[in-house]
Amino acid sequence: MPGTRTSDVKSFTTLWLTLLSAGLVIAGAAWAVASGGPQTQLALTPPMGWNDWYQYECKVDEKAVKANAAALVSSGMKAAGYRYVSIDDCWQGQRDANGFIHSNSRFPDMKGLGDYIHGLGLQFGIYSSPGPKTCAGYEGSYTHEQQDAETYARWGVDFLKYDWCSASQVYSPDQMQAAYRKMYEAILKTGRPMVYSLCQYGLEAVWRWGASVGGNVWRTTDDIGGDGYARVSMFGFQQNGLEKFAGPGHWNDPDILQIGLGQLNFDEEKTQMTLWCILAAPLLAGNDLTHMGQQTLSLLTSAEVIAVDQDPKGVQGQRVWQEGPFEVWVKPLAGGSKAVALFNRSLSALTITARFGDIGVHDRAEVRDLWARKDLGVFNDGFTAKVPPHGAAMVRVKEIR
Repeated sequence: MPGTRTSDVKSFTTLWLTLLSAGLVIAGAAWAVASGGPQTQLALTPPMGWNDWYQYECKVDEKAVKANAAALVSSGMKAAGYRYVSIDDCWQGQRDANGFIHSNSRFPDMKGLGDYIHGLGLQFGIYSSPGPKTCAGYEGSYTHEQQDAETYARWGVDFLKYDWCSASQVYSPDQMQAAYRKMYEAILKTGRPMVYSLCQYGLEAVWRWGASVGGNVWRTTDDIGGDGYARVSMFGFQQNGLEKFAGPGHWNDPDILQIGLGQLNFDEEKTQMTLWCILAAPLLAGNDLTHMGQQTLSLLTSAEVIAVDQDPKGVQGQRVWQEGPFEVWVKPLAGGSKAVALFNRSLSALTITARFGDIGVHDRAEVRDLWARKDLGVFNDGFTAKVPPHGAAMVRVKEIR
């Protein structure tokens, strides 16, 4: 979201809370309820869904959200794993005399919209800010956290994106954790589980403390839109080194997929999908699902590629080899095989080799092309592919013992 960004913030000591309840140790839990309450885990795999911002911005309305929700189902995206339909900024109206938020005229019936989304077998997402105003200048949740959480619960909200925006006007950097924790505790009091997405652009090394304030997902970057491949590449590849902070219930988020928005060519879109899946990142489509070409749909719904993102082992991949603009990444999978991605960040096609020694495989292995859904055979010592400029290849490697 465009709006206030805080860049001159101070670093502070990592804060991790270990919650003890009913004899269980829960570190960075997906859903930890206040002392004495029940506990349910959320986001055990990275959330998948759709967010309206990059397609509609403040032109979004109920009709557009309903149409995209229906398209999520009819296109086969729901069957591929996409579940959340999330309204971003610009839905807010005014508060009533008691301080409760109401939606504006573009969203005349939020409860009805939530019911419609749920009726499709999908889940309902919404947006707010810990500041007095959202990034687009609408009502934020500052001093109304509990009221807003109760309103979201009444509407049937399942996912909250909480965007820092104007919060820097009322909170200092060292109060950021407390501000996010406050809304988390408000959600807990409603009794309705909601995936909690912290959107504060990676400030204050959020990956170190996001889980401790209830976050299931936290943005590790600024907004991704507006600069094509350069921004997608920068945001995606800089996730290396953050893998130890991700796992079931708590995920690093390099922002929304740009596939189908006209900012990337086919190979660049394939690179983003490949990299986000290797990263075990949330997969939130951002395009107009009602006018989506087959090429876009095939990238967003590639079953074997998505399976890497949604792998129950819940490990974020990491870079194991780099030579200038050429990189090899690996992601361990449940069952013992490994997803391996080869990336070419240069402007010309080049052959790249993933050496088995670099990815923790000895000698011989079976290799399957996950994009082509094709077994490539048995390889010794490594696998080589010609990768197009700004492109990617992705295989599953299973060691032969």
